[in-house]
Amino acid sequence: MLPILKLIILGRDGILNEFREDHIKAPEEWVAVPGALEAVARLNHAGWHAVVATNQSGIGRGMIDMAAVNAVHAHMMQRLQALGGRIDAVFFCPHTPEDDCDCRKPLPGLMLDIARRYGVDLQEVPMVCDTPRDLLAAQAAGCEPHLVRSGRAAALDPAQVAQLLEQVPGTIVHRDLGELATHLLEREHLRDSESGGLT
Repeated sequence: MLPILKLIILGRDGILNEFREDHIKAPEEWVAVPGALEAVARLNHAGWHAVVATNQSGIGRGMIDMAAVNAVHAHMMQRLQALGGRIDAVFFCPHTPEDDCDCRKPLPGLMLDIARRYGVDLQEVPMVCDTPRDLLAAQAAGCEPHLVRSGRAAALDPAQVAQLLEQVPGTIVHRDLGELATHLLEREHLRDSESGGLT
């Protein structure tokens, strides 16, 4: 069954913006990964809708409040808009690991919320990850797992990547979000060509 819309789920830190150990607490601390916003805009222009699913335990730890989170995301949206791109929505888990919630990745709660909101079959939805935890969340939710090496995964050696691929079969590895966007658009073009050839 074809999805109602073409939807991609993106992690935030390490995928759209540079990862910070001390959490992003203000808009000026949000620094885009080179080429990431352009990649989202390319997908948008091809009819894709993008949503973010992110763990933000800094909220639960009292390091950042909702006003600051909203300001960071407004900054991200403005930067994207300037390039002709957009993020439809940001789904986030505000809890700490100790809170025992069902929305903190590697659990699939955020993705299940996204599926309900958009009425999509998650098997048709690529999920972009840069950590083992996020890949496990993609697997638990039934999404198509993609690993980008632009964030925390940049530090993984070939043996660690191989171990991840064993742990989450079907994972496709990309250098960064730009390479992933090219992969999705080329695959889509190929499928369109094939279906066009059958009619």
